[in-house]
Amino acid sequence: MAKGYWVSAYRTIADPEKLAAYNKLAGPAVAAAGGRTLARGSRVVAHDAGIAERTVLVEFDSFEQAVAAHASAAYQEALAALADGVERDFRIIEGLD
Repeated sequence: MAKGYWVSAYRTIADPEKLAAYNKLAGPAVAAAGGRTLARGSRVVAHDAGIAERTVLVEFDSFEQAVAAHASAAYQEALAALADGVERDFRIIEGLD
C-alpha cells in the first residue's frame, strides 16, 4: 500500500505566537493519527517559484490515513489555533508504492 504524505510549505509567518500554539496541538494530533514528521523547518533551498521558508514533511502508512488525520477533530483544533497566523501551501499526496 502506498504511503501518504503531508507537504506544507510556508510562504509567510505573520504571527509566531499562533504558530507556536498550533505546534503544541498539531504535534500530538499528528502522532495520534499515526503520522511521523520526517522534516521540519531548518535548512531549505528553494528553486523556481519556491520560497526558502519553513517546510514540513509528514509520513503516514497510507494516503487514506493522511487524509483522515487532517480531518480529525484534534488536528482541526490545531488549525483553529493557527487561524491566519501563516500563509502556507498544504498538500496531501500519495507515495509511489
